[in-house]
Amino acid sequence: MSDDFFSTGKEYHLEVDNKYYSSLDIEGFSLMMKDPSYCYKFYWLEAIVKLISEGVSETTFDDIINEMIASAWYSVREFHIHLSGIQLDGQIRDGLERAILKLSDLSGLPSNASKVEIVNAIKEHDNELKESKEQLTNMVPYRALAGFFSRSEEKAEWGSIRRMTAYIKSISSEVVLLPYTLGDSSKLKKEVYFEPAWIKMIQDNTVAILGWIQYEKVKWLQNNNPEVPGLVYKLAPMDEKMRKLDRVHKLWDGILECSNVIDVFTDDPIKTKSYDVDHFIPWSFVMNDELWNLMPMDSSLNSAKNNRLPKWDPFFRRFAQNQYLLYEMIHDKEHIHKLFESCLRDNLHSIWAGQELYRKGNSKEEFFGILEKNMQPVYDSARRQGYEIWNR
Repeated sequence: MSDDFFSTGKEYHLEVDNKYYSSLDIEGFSLMMKDPSYCYKFYWLEAIVKLISEGVSETTFDDIINEMIASAWYSVREFHIHLSGIQLDGQIRDGLERAILKLSDLSGLPSNASKVEIVNAIKEHDNELKESKEQLTNMVPYRALAGFFSRSEEKAEWGSIRRMTAYIKSISSEVVLLPYTLGDSSKLKKEVYFEPAWIKMIQDNTVAILGWIQYEKVKWLQNNNPEVPGLVYKLAPMDEKMRKLDRVHKLWDGILECSNVIDVFTDDPIKTKSYDVDHFIPWSFVMNDELWNLMPMDSSLNSAKNNRLPKWDPFFRRFAQNQYLLYEMIHDKEHIHKLFESCLRDNLHSIWAGQELYRKGNSKEEFFGILEKNMQPVYDSARRQGYEIWNR
């Protein structure tokens, strides 16, 4: 689902095969994500749909919560997304986010850990995570079914898990068939039984349902992370092939043939055969390969910098100096200008960069000012989002 889709303002409605509308309460199902208080309501339903699509017909709260943690890990750890925003005192609101951060502290897993690694770490630290996981089961498994309860004249007793478990069984057998019912075990061991008719519907419409969940989830997350760009791309690991740095590397190769370029972090000249093109503000935040945010740097330092923000002072001015060197050469040397033009399609989409930064005639002071004016707000947003500072 592309970012363009969200910018059109169109609503994404759940659509399933018409044959299911006569036998199942599809309207009730479409209300399972209505009026969420926390983001983990989306991950609860998403986890259920994924488990059903894999052929699971009976599971436990524990297994569903584990799936939720694995699913949300990448957004929280790699991209510093706040699942339900933060409180005025700076505390994290969402229990799922807190569980992920606790697992991260306990396990030391990297932000790009695989699902298998995450699940194994959850099992290894199960006792330490128990309280955080149990908190996620208090309301959502019951509240998610509230859209079906309007079919019944009997009111739900939300304050009692035992009574809610019995109520759900009663509704499903006597009023309207629910997607799942619950067993009598307690807390994380509590059983979840998926109804065969709902299993068939979900398996036949998995792609449409997951697309609908993602749409609703992104709307929620964007409201709670208004400063984060490209959020739709931050829900799952990205394919490295999407990175478009080849032409930028050739541009810097051309510049290095004409002039020394000083590494922003080592203060030594860049060596032609041993440098990478990297982002000053991490790619995981900006989600693009814009030329104005790219720099040559010593390959040996790239992994050390990783997903962190370089300290603004002194590194920004050193970065800007290299950008200005590039700017001078694209206007002074024809073959460098051609290499620059080859970058336009993939690496220069920001209007301000094309119309202001790289226009001919800027003095060094003007160039630095334009770059700082446009980069510092993005840098500050990433800092507020929780990106660590790297001081070399």
